[in-house]
This record gives sequence, structure tokens and C-alpha cells, in this order.
Amino acid sequence: MSNQEIAKILREMAELYEMEGVLFKPRAYEKAALGVEALNKEVKDIYKENGPKELLKIPGVGKGIAFHIELLLKKGRFPEYAKLKRKIPVNISELSAVEGVGPKMIKILYKKLKIKNLKDLEKAALLEKIRKLPRFGQKSEDKILRGIEFLKKSGGRQVLGFILPEIRNLEKMIRAFPEVKEAIVAGSTRRRKETIGDIDILATSKTPKKVMDRFVDLPFIAHVYAKGGTKTMVKLKNGLDADLRVVPKESYGAALNYFTGSKDHNIALREMAIKKGWKLNEYGLFRRKKKVAGRTEEEIYKALGLNYIEPEMRENTGELELAKTRKLPKLIGYGDLKGDLQTQTNWTDGEDSIEAMTKAAHEAGLEYIAITDHTKSLAMTGGSDEKKLLKQMAEIDKINKKLHASGFKIRVLKGAEVNIGKDGSLDIKNEVLKKLDVVGAAVHSHFKLSRTEQTRRIIKAMENPNVDIIFHLTGRIINRREPIEIDIDEIIQTAKRTGTVLEIDAYPDRLDIKDEYIRKCVEAGVKMSIDSDAHSASHFKFLEIGISQARRGWATKADIINAWPLEKMLGFLKKGGR
Repeated sequence: MSNQEIAKILREMAELYEMEGVLFKPRAYEKAALGVEALNKEVKDIYKENGPKELLKIPGVGKGIAFHIELLLKKGRFPEYAKLKRKIPVNISELSAVEGVGPKMIKILYKKLKIKNLKDLEKAALLEKIRKLPRFGQKSEDKILRGIEFLKKSGGRQVLGFILPEIRNLEKMIRAFPEVKEAIVAGSTRRRKETIGDIDILATSKTPKKVMDRFVDLPFIAHVYAKGGTKTMVKLKNGLDADLRVVPKESYGAALNYFTGSKDHNIALREMAIKKGWKLNEYGLFRRKKKVAGRTEEEIYKALGLNYIEPEMRENTGELELAKTRKLPKLIGYGDLKGDLQTQTNWTDGEDSIEAMTKAAHEAGLEYIAITDHTKSLAMTGGSDEKKLLKQMAEIDKINKKLHASGFKIRVLKGAEVNIGKDGSLDIKNEVLKKLDVVGAAVHSHFKLSRTEQTRRIIKAMENPNVDIIFHLTGRIINRREPIEIDIDEIIQTAKRTGTVLEIDAYPDRLDIKDEYIRKCVEAGVKMSIDSDAHSASHFKFLEIGISQARRGWATKADIINAWPLEKMLGFLKKGGR
């Protein structure tokens, strides 16, 4: 059983308990699910190598949940889960994927209309049955239909950042086959797209048949569509289709380039080869029958007169022209971040203490971290008012002294994620905001305002001299919630004028702002930050996903303020940025 499968069941338990009105347990299971999702190692391997006690080291996992995880690994389910599923036999993950449909609503829909899945939900909404239920009405029904329609647009694609650890584990297993010399996941995963629809894996081996035999026996495989001598197509247990191809060593680079894509990038490369009288395909680059290149990607680009192009840039949006003239940007690297400017703690809706978050950030290689808990108008998070913020600032001073005395070379910055009201006002007084090191402002409500109204409210917040960063600008949640409508060009112009930083939120289902907007910021000279939006000590690994997004937008270290040393970054926020 994969981490994703375990996390899904734990999250379902949280929702089932919430349906039953059980206190505390929903939060505990949700916390455990987040801990499992954030692991870089498979739970089954942790259990196999070190036994049940090691499960207690997973963030959020206590004795009871550890026991249930052990049963999951051994039997695929546990009694309490089976009992609750019999009581409310619905497809929770499918129904809760619709925006606004939560556990209590799912229970009512099942009890009143026997709705078990997405198909049932859509049918009931189209027949106008939902609006007739108490406390629902036409607006709720219309919102459900809009949510279903938005969900359909995803086409079954999954958020890369959540599923990447599992993909890497699959890649690692294939590389470990004795017969395999090289193996890599290509396709949209390698280009670090926000979502992926399938997985393309390439390998080299002198005995491809043995590789295929081992591949179909892996525990990830749910179904084998077709198995051949050099290519096998399967469905994984996570719902994605995967193809494994074994290619000759001498064609590895050409195949990797071809199966990485994008399609438009590949077509442009082939056209360049044709103009030279050559031919480029997955087997190599040929001048008549003579192979010019193919062993590595680098030699293909070089033979075509191009600098090597990083996979994240391969979308045929100008990268080839820059590669010809040796003007490709040096993209921000995966180890370049020095700080994280958006993190939440257990002072509001985070899982861990300020100290625990700081130590986790230190372990992740960071030199500074901003604590940016929510503010008072987000009541459901226990958001801070002015008094609570001042109390937290004093606590951060104490923690900085304690960590420094203990030899930790990391600085904790005082910050807040301030809520932007409908009219662009902030919910914390300016005299308190002035005392903070980092002020982030964000939209958390009124998502359906017009383009003009949304743009105006954000600009008003940016014009507040105490606001340093706009967090998750468009408010989207990938596959769940549409972005708000904004005039991005006007916002970027305002950011340039006011020195406001625009955030790249690295949380996998946000990745907000998108790569297209990052390109615009780079071109305009507007600075950005890459932040984890961590709500748990295990979430700092998501910074990698944010870096991927920045690279897809052609950002360099110079564009990302938290890739800078602390004093330079703070100097920009409070001096150079205005």
C-alpha cells in the first residue's frame, strides 16, 4: 500500500468521524494524513525496516493511528474504517473533491437522496433535487454544478507535488533492477508541470524482457494493459497510466528528449533539423543514414547549434531563440533558497510550534523563516488580533535567543498573513503592522467579485506601505477552485511602482502565481518570493515544487528575494523595494 493510498484512507477517516460529529478525531486523522503525504520514504519500507515503533515518528501519528496503519499495511483496511464505511457507503474522496462539498453535506446528501458518488451528485443536481433539501436552496445546487464542471476540466490529471514522492519511489525501484543501466521519468513530470495525466519512464538495458517481467510485478501496478519486449503499459494503483520503454543505450538521449516534450518544443527541434537536411526522432539525430547525435540530450542540442535547454523551459515559447543566441537565463537552482516567508504555526491553523517549524526549516537548509499566521478576520483559523500578534512577536524574540544560544544558525522573522477585505482594507492596524519584519496580505473571501473589483481591492492592499508581499495572488486551488479574475498587467505595474513582492506559493495544489505570470514579472523586473505555505514541519519539502514553478517562468536567483542573504532581503522589503 502506497503513501498516497494510506493518506487517502486516513483523510477519509477524518471525514467519516466529522460526519458522525466525533470531536478531536477528525483533526488527528487529518494531521496524520498530512504527515504521511509529506514523507520522502514509503511507509511500508519504514515499517519493514524498523517495525511499528518507527511509525510513531511520522508527523501527526500517535499510538492508535500507528496501530491502524500497521493493519492497513498487513490487511489493506482496519475494523473501525470498515465499520464507518458500511454505515455511510459513499465515495468520499470523489464527492469532497467538489468545491464546497464537505463531510456534513455528504452525510445529508446520502441520508436524504442516497447520493454515493459524483455521478449521483450531478444527476440529483440536474434534476433539481438538492435545492429542495433544508438549508440548501438553488444557490447551493448551482455551486455544486459549477464545482462538478470545474472538476471535469481537470481530465483526471493529478497534482504533481502530491504524487511526486511516489513517482520517485517507482523510478528508484526500476533503477534498482539488476538489468537496468539507466532509468528516468520523462514527460510532463520531468518538465515539472503543475498536474500530470500519465507517466513516461525510460530505461536502458541489454535484457529488456527481464526488465518488463520485474516491472509488472511491482506493488504499484493495478492492471497491465499490454506487455511487450521493449514497452509495457500499465495502470498504477494511484489511478495514473504509466508506460515503461527500454531503449538502446546509443539512443537514450534522443528518446529522453522526445518523451520529455513538450510536443511543440519537439516539433520546433525537428523543423530545425529538417532545415539542415537532417532527421530527428526518438532514435537519434541523423545526417542521411549517419547518426550525428543521440546518446545524450546535450549532444543533440549542441549539434543543432543550441545551448542545452532545461526541461522546465521546453514549451516552445521563445527558449529556442534564446538558445541559438546563447542568451538563455540561468534559472534559479533547486538549492538556492535561503529562507521561507510564509509559514503557519499552532498559534493559528498550523500543526506545529514556532520552535518546531524553525528547527525543521533549519534541517531543510534554510537560514531564515518568517512566521506568518493568519489574522483575526479568518475566525475559523483562530486568527490573531493585534494583541495576540504582539504576544507572538515577544515569543519569537525569546525563541531567537534560545536558538542562538543552542547554536542554531537560523533567524525567525516576525510576520503575518493579513486578510484583504472586500474593499481592499486590512484587518490589522498599521501601527502593529509596522512592527513586523514581513507583512504578507492575501485574499481569502469574496472570490466572485468582478475583474475590476478584485484588481482594485488588491491594488489598494499593495499601496499600503506596510504590505511587503501578496500571498497566493489568485487564490486558486488546482482541480478544486478557479482563480479570481484580475488584471494581471495592472497588478504587475502596481507591484513595480510600490515595490510589492508577488509570491509563488509552493503548496502543490496552489502554485500561485502560475508560470505565465512569473514570466511577466521577470520581464517587468518585479521581484517574487517562493514560499512553502507550510502548515506542518513536514511541508518545507514543497519549496522544491515552488522552485520548479519559478523555473517554468524563467526566474533566476536575482528575481527571487528569499534566494538572497537575510540582510539584503530585509533591506529590499523595508528600503529598496519602496
